[in-house]
Amino acid sequence: MYIIAQSLGIVATLCFLVSFQVKTNRGLYLCQAAGCLAFALQFLLLGAIGGCVSQLFIIVRNMMLSKYNNWSWVRWKGWVIIFLAIAVLLTWWTWDGWTNLLPLIPMSAGTIALWTNNAGVIRLVNMCICSPAWIVFDIITGAYSAILNELVVIGSAGLSIYRYGMKELLDPESEFQKGK
Repeated sequence: MYIIAQSLGIVATLCFLVSFQVKTNRGLYLCQAAGCLAFALQFLLLGAIGGCVSQLFIIVRNMMLSKYNNWSWVRWKGWVIIFLAIAVLLTWWTWDGWTNLLPLIPMSAGTIALWTNNAGVIRLVNMCICSPAWIVFDIITGAYSAILNELVVIGSAGLSIYRYGMKELLDPESEFQKGK
C-alpha cells in the first residue's frame, strides 16, 4: 500500500506541475482537481483521513470555481464564508489531533485566494501559505511524494510569475482573469 500511496502522490505532482503552466484559471482549477483526487487517495491509504477529506473539499471548490466566468452565481463572494465554514466543520469532523489544523490552513487561504479570481494572488498564496502548510502535514503523515509536489508547486508558480510577469498576472483585464 505504501508504494501505491507514494505513486499516487507522483501522479498528483504531475497534475499540479501542469496546472501552473496553463494560461487560464479554469485550466488551473481542473488540473489541480485531478491532482487533489490522487492526493485524496494517497492520504486515505496512509490513514490521514483529515488530509483525504481536505482534498475532496478542494476538488468540489475547484470544480465550482472552474465555472467562475460562466455562471454568475459562482462569483457570489458569500461562497467564501460558506466554504470557510465547511472547512472548519470538516476539520472538526475528522479531528484526531492538532495536525488536522494543517490542512485547514490551505483550505482556507486557498478559498480566499481563488475567489479573487486573480492569477497572481492565487500563485502567491499557493507559494507562501498553502504549500508550506501542506509540506509540514506531508512530513508528519509520511506522504513523502506529496512533499515533492509542494516543492514543484512553489517552483512552478514561481516559474509562471517569471514567464508571464506579476504585472500581467495581477492585471484584471489580462487573459489570465478572462478564463478563455
